[in-house]
Amino acid sequence: MAFVNITRPEEFRAVTRSHLIAWRDNLTRRGASGVTIRHCLAALSSLFEHLCDSNAVTHNPVKGIKRPPVDTSEGKTPALGDHQARRLLEAPGADAVKADFLKSKRDRAMLATLLYHALRREELCKLTVADARHERRGIVHLRVSGKWNKTRYLPLHPAAGALIHDYLQADGRGQDGTGALFRPLRNNRPGRAVDGELPAITADGVYKIVRAYSSRLGFEIGVHALRATAATNALDHQADIAKVQEWLGHANISTTRIYDHRKTRPEDSPTFKVAY
Repeated sequence: MAFVNITRPEEFRAVTRSHLIAWRDNLTRRGASGVTIRHCLAALSSLFEHLCDSNAVTHNPVKGIKRPPVDTSEGKTPALGDHQARRLLEAPGADAVKADFLKSKRDRAMLATLLYHALRREELCKLTVADARHERRGIVHLRVSGKWNKTRYLPLHPAAGALIHDYLQADGRGQDGTGALFRPLRNNRPGRAVDGELPAITADGVYKIVRAYSSRLGFEIGVHALRATAATNALDHQADIAKVQEWLGHANISTTRIYDHRKTRPEDSPTFKVAY
């Protein structure tokens, strides 16, 4: 809006293809990366689609605007090595103080749920206690609400299941617990309850927890790195990539391939297969 000097919503009708090309080129001159520019154009395109649906504009001028190429053959999110993942799982220590003891139980359960099931942080936040106790064919599954409200069922890993059980016992919810599976510990007072239930931890809260523990261990990462780690680990152990695609909740297998970091390992290079 600042770039094309408009101040009122109805003035979006005056935005043309030429304005958008000039805006894109201005972003380039300011040093924005190709990925950033693509994201900006995608966001603006979504806005114009909404305005079209609302009959506020007649068309979407973003359509057809050339976007900078980006390398999508390999994901930029780092995947942890097995030893790093183990250290991260063990990072939350049990202290004598009750509040710290409960926090360590919750954080270990949370990290295990992420590392063993490759969840997005929003998916983790949506989990309820009932979602972690859903049985299918006699096996406990996680019921995960993913993007576009698509539900998938993932077998609950025994290690994560045991840590979730310990956390719920420490939280006083036991077998009869209900509501959000992972909840914040600070300011989690009954007055904040909605329909009798305390709120779930936020996506930002999960990010800060992962960031804090990983920084302490010397490899500062975000939550998405745990998803990449789980996917890479499953593929390393001969999991079928089509099954990994379903497990991650990807609509397209090409997205799943971005998480496959195996091709970057020197020991797997054809160089070491050559013999004369």
